[in-house]
Amino acid sequence: MTSQIAEDSADRRVRKSKKALKETLLTLMREREFKRISITDLVHGADLNRGTFYKHYRDKEELLAEIVDDTMTDLVSSYREPYLHTDSFVLQELTSSAIKIFEHVHRHAAFYTLIVKSQALPGFPDRICSVFKQLSLSDLESSISNPQVDRELYASYQAYAIWGMILAWIEGGLVHSPDYMATQLLAVIRNRSSRQEVIYRSSSQDKKSDSLQP
Repeated sequence: MTSQIAEDSADRRVRKSKKALKETLLTLMREREFKRISITDLVHGADLNRGTFYKHYRDKEELLAEIVDDTMTDLVSSYREPYLHTDSFVLQELTSSAIKIFEHVHRHAAFYTLIVKSQALPGFPDRICSVFKQLSLSDLESSISNPQVDRELYASYQAYAIWGMILAWIEGGLVHSPDYMATQLLAVIRNRSSRQEVIYRSSSQDKKSDSLQP
């Protein structure tokens, strides 16, 4: 029992140290380029010593890689949550409470705000969309009624649509709650699946077009 308590205590210290280093790195990356961040900066910001850093990581690149890996693992888990415990996934029966992707973004808000507002990890948004697309293709059988629709292109469309909502949410300062965002995504899904969407040309379009002329 005593050894188990000591082991649990050590695990908590490791998690606490790693969390402090990860939070410090994300904070520093909002202030300066990654290449300008030193190990000294990291340990000072996390209130740790260099020995503790090197006990867990070879270098700052490995620390950043673990942040990315942790985020991607949680992203996949959150995306799969609505259908993780069922053999059949009926879109019409989906509830907003089952949608966890926005809770994931909120949980990793510092990371997502960094990649959106500082461009610290160029290309990462495309990686996220690629994950969404591959999950859709590998996990779900889409019942597309139109045989002319290319399934891969449709999966890409869905992936970038979800990322578009996430992007707008982040750029807006995450003012809405994850529950609100999930409700909005579900409303969009149901609107597009329940009927043909008709887009009307606004009567003010001519005036707007004139104002856009060079």
